[in-house]
Amino acid sequence: MSLYFVAAESSGDLLAREVIDCIRQKSPQTRIDGIGGAELLSAGIHSPIDIAPLSVLGFVEGIKAYRAVVELADAAAADICGKRPRVLVLVDSWGFTLRVAQRVRAQDPSIRIVKLIGPQVWATRPGRAATLAATVDHLLCMHDIEVPYYAPFGLKVTVIGNPALTRTGKGNGGSFRSAHGISPDGQVVLVLPGSRRSEIANVAPALLAAARRIKEKRPAVSVVVQPAESIQSELAASFPDLKTWATISADPAERYDAMAAATIALACSGTVTSELAMQGAPMIVAYKTGWITWSLARGLLYKKVHITLLNILNGDVEIVPEFVQTRLSADAVAQKAAGWLNDPAELSAQRDRQDRGLKALVRGGKPAAEIAADAILSEPGAR
Repeated sequence: MSLYFVAAESSGDLLAREVIDCIRQKSPQTRIDGIGGAELLSAGIHSPIDIAPLSVLGFVEGIKAYRAVVELADAAAADICGKRPRVLVLVDSWGFTLRVAQRVRAQDPSIRIVKLIGPQVWATRPGRAATLAATVDHLLCMHDIEVPYYAPFGLKVTVIGNPALTRTGKGNGGSFRSAHGISPDGQVVLVLPGSRRSEIANVAPALLAAARRIKEKRPAVSVVVQPAESIQSELAASFPDLKTWATISADPAERYDAMAAATIALACSGTVTSELAMQGAPMIVAYKTGWITWSLARGLLYKKVHITLLNILNGDVEIVPEFVQTRLSADAVAQKAAGWLNDPAELSAQRDRQDRGLKALVRGGKPAAEIAADAILSEPGAR
């Protein structure tokens, strides 16, 4: 039998590759094609289209890229229907994968469609539950709180847990420090600037400026920047002097080691915040988008106070400090980070707060990727 994966962003690309690895272990004879990035390529899957134009964020940014998104959705659907997989798996990326699903459903209704990670209906736009139920056959979601939103529409739902919390054990912080010439007891500020071009434009400048100010006041601090593969060229072009004062950790194999080595982390909001929590790194989260997008989200769409999953799933209270939109500035982030670096007791207390908050995110049992693989292989004709 055959499967086809579509992953349009870095986090989805990683999850798709993990699920594919599990599927190949369980069903080696299954043919797998896909559209994605470096992670799928590492699994031997060559994407027939370039997904780079999909690195957009926000309502206005999405409108500007609308034509490109539609053209890519058309191209993706054409390739999928040409290969005629028994099951199509659409990973994350709500806007793009919805368009792909609608086109595939119209062109070849015989293809089963599985959505791997659904839209955050519990935080914004609960109406998307009806849209998704009318378009796909099976949803693999992260949290139990999502299930009731789909019950009225009869969509099959499987809860797999948060992939970020089950994909790895503790990183080797000591190994990372040794490899990069950082002393075992030296302070490390890890910067995770985002995985989209718009995040490099809107969020990265404040995070990097904050890290540089910390470095200037505390020269012994080691600053490590860990860019996603999808934005490495944009980061280098936007911050050409970065290598003169920070260590760039671009090797995916170092991802969790760097997190484990961090004294504190300055992170763009996203999946990475759950990964940081798992690695025990006290973090400060930042986010900023276009003003029209922000006004629409806060005024009409978004129903929660906070944006970090660790905060939302713990009663929507601030466990992790957030600097969002008007609150995001290099000075504010640097001041908060410096306070932790100067106060080991507070730094330890923040780590403890995050550890307690993790209990709301962790789901026992098998890793999320394995649960997802089992669910996909259970689809009629998948094996």
